[in-house]
Amino acid sequence: MSRVIYNTATTLNGFLADDEDSLSWLFVVPGADQAESSFSVFLKGVGALVMGSTTYEWILAHESLLENPEKWFYQDIVSFVLSSRPMPEVPGADIRFRRGDVEGIWQELESAAGDRDIWLVGGGDLVGQFADAGRLDEIRVSVAPVTLESGKPLLPRRLESDRLTLESARQAGQFAELVYSVRSDSGG
Repeated sequence: MSRVIYNTATTLNGFLADDEDSLSWLFVVPGADQAESSFSVFLKGVGALVMGSTTYEWILAHESLLENPEKWFYQDIVSFVLSSRPMPEVPGADIRFRRGDVEGIWQELESAAGDRDIWLVGGGDLVGQFADAGRLDEIRVSVAPVTLESGKPLLPRRLESDRLTLESARQAGQFAELVYSVRSDSGG
C-alpha cells in the first residue's frame, strides 16, 4: 500500500512561498545542495505525485515548460494536477488533470503509484484536503533559515500533537529536516 508523503521546504515561520507565490527566498539559502542530496533518494520511491494548480503554474512559468517540455522534472512519475479550471498541458508529459475531492481520485492515484509512494508536492491547501480525508501518512519538511512577513502557509489546517509523531530530525546544510508521521483523524 502506498504511503502519502508531503515533502516540501518552508520558512522558519511556516510559509511555502511569499504572497506572489515566489520561492526566491529558498534558492538563496546556503547549503541547499546538501538538502537536495537526500531528495533524489526520496524521488526513487515515488510512483505518483499530486500538486495543485498554483504549484503547477509556478513550475510551468519558472521552467518555461510550454517552450521547453524536456525540462519537466518528473518524466518517470505519473503526475496529477488538481484544479477546478483548465490548465495548459506540457507536451509529452504524463500529467493527469483532475477535479473534485481526494476520495474521488484515490483509486486512480493509488493504482498509478503501484507499490511506491505518493508525493504531495503542494500547495498547503491541497495537502490539507488529504489530511482532512485521512489520506496523509507523513510530513517531511526542510526548514530554511528564512522568515517572511506573510505568504502561503505550510499547511492551513489544525493538526495537533495527538496526530503527529516526530520520527526524525537532522541538519542538512542550513536546513533542519523534520519527518513526522501523521495519524488519521478518527472523524476523517
